[in-house]
Amino acid sequence: MTHTLEVTTPGPDRHPHPPRVVLPPNACDAHVHIFGPHERFPYAPDRSFTPEDVPLEDLEALHRFLGFERAVLVQSACHGSDHRAVLDALERGEGRYRGVALVGPETSAADVERWHDAGMRGARVHFAPHLGTPPTQAEIARIVDLIGPYGWHLAIHVMGSSILDVADRVADIPLRIVIDHLGRFDISAGRPQPERDVLTALLTEHDDLWVKLSGADRIATRPPRLDDAVALARELFTTRPDRCVWGTDFPHPNTHGFMPNDGDLVTTLLDVAPTPEERELLLVRNPAVCFDFGPSA
Repeated sequence: MTHTLEVTTPGPDRHPHPPRVVLPPNACDAHVHIFGPHERFPYAPDRSFTPEDVPLEDLEALHRFLGFERAVLVQSACHGSDHRAVLDALERGEGRYRGVALVGPETSAADVERWHDAGMRGARVHFAPHLGTPPTQAEIARIVDLIGPYGWHLAIHVMGSSILDVADRVADIPLRIVIDHLGRFDISAGRPQPERDVLTALLTEHDDLWVKLSGADRIATRPPRLDDAVALARELFTTRPDRCVWGTDFPHPNTHGFMPNDGDLVTTLLDVAPTPEERELLLVRNPAVCFDFGPSA
């Protein structure tokens, strides 16, 4: 029996445009989600949003079209602590995927060990109001204790000005840090941008801090034009080219208004990393290091 859910966030653009750039072998989409199918992998009862089903098969079809051979699957808040959808994808991916978990109070050391063997390589924390209360210092310390022995990174999802608060904590976290979505702050022209200065300083001063050049559509001030967000991505990449990775953020959960086309997002790589050598670094070499991919997938 099929159960219909009331979807509260739009689904992705199902008709990607052909990108105007050919991606290198083993190119990695460093930030994606999969949703359901909810009949097999139910959404969390206390979720803050309900997406339409976007299962692994949809992601695989998109990646074949765009040219990605690897991906980092980020556990979504809509699935909560139930990681079965991502774990199933990691098994089916046979080395092509890495995962990022949501580590909560219910997570045990045995869970982390099992997840690591499956292909998880990070834990994500949210400093975004629509995804709940941000973690306390004690909660972050517990996550560090659980994932530190496995060499995982801590993915930090900031929003608005929250990177200014998070910046003071970074030096005390003895893990690789990955900042999601370009820091996701207001880049409107004419306003002071201490967030930009702090993000650049973090990238420069901390040797194992990384930035995902994803989510340009979330911060662009004149969509569908993405030029100001793409310019920020280029600026960060040139600041520390060996500490940046790139992702589509497919299927763009909690996007209301402008929904990006993933083929167009890939085409922005011509501006973020204009040369084949830069794209090789951004899409292949950097993610292989950051997410512990093997020499081939």
